[in-house]
Amino acid sequence: MAEFNEDIIKGAIKEYIDPYVQQDLVSAKMVKNIAIDGGNVTVDMTLGFPLGEHQAVLSEALKNKIGAVAGVDHVTLNLDTKIVSHATQKGVKHLEGVKNIIAVASGKGGVGKSTVAVNLALALSSFGARVGMLDADIYGPSQPRMLGVKGQPKSADGNSLQPMISYQIQSMSIGYLIEEETPMIWRGPMVTQALEQLLRDTRWDDLDYLIIDLPPGTGDTQLTLAQKIPVSGAIIVTTPQDISLLDARKGLKMFEKVQVPVLGVVENMSIHICSNCGHEEHIFGDGGGVRLAEEQDVDFLGSLPLDKQIREDADNGKPTVVADPNCRISQIYKDIARRATAKLSLKAKDYSTKFPSIKIVS
Repeated sequence: MAEFNEDIIKGAIKEYIDPYVQQDLVSAKMVKNIAIDGGNVTVDMTLGFPLGEHQAVLSEALKNKIGAVAGVDHVTLNLDTKIVSHATQKGVKHLEGVKNIIAVASGKGGVGKSTVAVNLALALSSFGARVGMLDADIYGPSQPRMLGVKGQPKSADGNSLQPMISYQIQSMSIGYLIEEETPMIWRGPMVTQALEQLLRDTRWDDLDYLIIDLPPGTGDTQLTLAQKIPVSGAIIVTTPQDISLLDARKGLKMFEKVQVPVLGVVENMSIHICSNCGHEEHIFGDGGGVRLAEEQDVDFLGSLPLDKQIREDADNGKPTVVADPNCRISQIYKDIARRATAKLSLKAKDYSTKFPSIKIVS
């Protein structure tokens, strides 16, 4: 007869603090069922974010914790992933075919936001999630080149557009509809309208996450987009230097005002390592992203180096996560993607699509 019970097994599971969820999985309500048959223990768990390589690490760690309980002979751990829609701003219409929208933003240009956005999208896709990318930078669309996509999107019905596909990523950009060197000389209202059309008139196909690469800044366009697009969470990209941090704070405050949760801060170009001698130098300052996260009480998702491989891969239409998926830089992108989506998985769920609309007919 087993000398343990369900509460003891839960206690063993609680001893493991997941580095991405940042709490134990019992408290995070991810343990769904525990079955005990003599010395055999079966645990069913459902996590709300894609695990990728972390699944094997998590499974081994939990089996060791449970297996250490006196009387346990064998542990079966069933790990499942279920990505659901999470709450967005009140009064903003849910987007068909998309469970969650994550906005990647920066207060200023030149911090590598677009490169971070595309690599995060590719990282999530590599974990098995269904991912899309909307290039919201009308004046300087860069995702077509970064994703290595040429040509124009097709329309089956004359009213909507089929997303372009590259590396299993569904994407849409104004760059697919104009010549690469054609300048967009538009005023703010035209930009906002164009972006709304690109978003809502694209036939997104059952996406777990749609990553939006927002234009830099915190002006009328960004604020209007943040108010009209159903965003589940935002990621702020900055460099360590004071000027970038100053503008990143503004971006953070903008999302707070429109009630979009900030999932965390990414510090790009944090350190330069000389390719000849290996000398490390903080060209843009040291620890700025960490300080910003602490000041604003948001998570620090990770820091990326200033490395020419990142730039070369993006310019060649094969971002680092797909060009060299096992390199250190790709692992950092994957860690950031897991932290952000794990944070999102703990947010309130969106039940708006569960309720039928009520129509009164006289």
